Amino acid sequence: MKYAVTALMLTAALVGAVQADTVVVTADRLVDVVGSRVLDKPQVTITDGRITAVASQGAPVAAGVRHVDLLGQTLVPGLIDMHVHLTSDPALNGYRGLEFTDNFWTVVGVANARKTLEAGFTTVRNVGSANYDDVALKQGIEAGYVPGPRIVPATYAIGATGGHCDATEFPPSIQVPAPGIANGPQEIRALVRKLRKYGAEVIKFCGTGGVFSKTDSVAGQQYSLAEMQALVEEAHMLGLKVAVHAHGAVGIKDAIRAGVDTIEHASLADAEAIELAKAHGTYFSMDVYDDDYILAEGERNGTFKESLEKERKIGLLQRQNFKAAHAAGVKMIFGTDGGVYPNGDNAKQFATMVQWGMTPMQAIQAATVTAAEALGRSVDVGAIEVGRFGDLVAVKGDPLKDVTLLQHVSFVMKGGVVFKGAGPR
Repeated sequence: MKYAVTALMLTAALVGAVQADTVVVTADRLVDVVGSRVLDKPQVTITDGRITAVASQGAPVAAGVRHVDLLGQTLVPGLIDMHVHLTSDPALNGYRGLEFTDNFWTVVGVANARKTLEAGFTTVRNVGSANYDDVALKQGIEAGYVPGPRIVPATYAIGATGGHCDATEFPPSIQVPAPGIANGPQEIRALVRKLRKYGAEVIKFCGTGGVFSKTDSVAGQQYSLAEMQALVEEAHMLGLKVAVHAHGAVGIKDAIRAGVDTIEHASLADAEAIELAKAHGTYFSMDVYDDDYILAEGERNGTFKESLEKERKIGLLQRQNFKAAHAAGVKMIFGTDGGVYPNGDNAKQFATMVQWGMTPMQAIQAATVTAAEALGRSVDVGAIEVGRFGDLVAVKGDPLKDVTLLQHVSFVMKGGVVFKGAGPR
């Protein structure tokens, strides 16, 4: 059996129907992302899904506990992707998605959730889906019906009429539902409240144009500063963080001034935008791997020619600005835009981040401790520390010497439950 637990066992564990369970995990090395160091011969104890001890091998453990021995392997915390679309498939781009019923995309999400977890990503932020599909996925995973990562759902991405979050690929005679469209401060505030009502745990909005919208300018601003301020104020009042899709420099700067928490893409961020991000403590989530996939596979996938042309103009610029932002000290988080490329290939971005200026440790920190900080969840995810969830990933070898090893994880544990690799003995 591929999984170490059945759905029934997982459901029982999640609802507290089983007694305290303890497992001890040992490996050759452990990447301490908080201390920026490596621990040799670690021994991690997880009880009821939470880490209760991090020690050296040989430290006392209770009699009869289960063991997972990962000889020759390195432990890293469960990885976090801050920008995914689990209910998207890049092979169904352009008009191809119109062949399927609305609920088809939930099924796609179930498959992608499993692939993402098996790739070592135990937590994701899903920043935009239709029909509240990401909330449905979250509920199904938490109830034990399907395997998948922890999901922080945004539900619909909010946008202006005719903007990146709107459907701009149809003539006026074809009307499509637009639940995420709002114009003006009052409409925007009301929509933020509605999305929270139906399960949003983060608010995502489109502040500028984008690559995959057919008719807009990728750099053009689509919400005014006043509209952005209303959205951010409403979301923060409700306890929600805000992510903004923003490629263009002017839109990025207004979004930072409005108080957003994370800038998604940040492709055309200029020196002033970088300085503003540093001053405000705003995180950049830059999907620097995607350019390779979009330009290699986009035409075959049915991507609009307009979108491919926009990608050709900004792909290299985004990577250059990633390097500049990182060098300047902007807080960088790992966000891939999974769904633009195949979900499950998330870890391919690590090598691109290293190529454009990060050390392997810094790239891993962007997907662990820094991402957890940006989520406001430094107490439960993002590091192998006492009190946090027992989210552990292992690779054969040392990812600090070869970060591409993270593309081939051999072991995945989420909340003390083994989903890939050797189970406890």
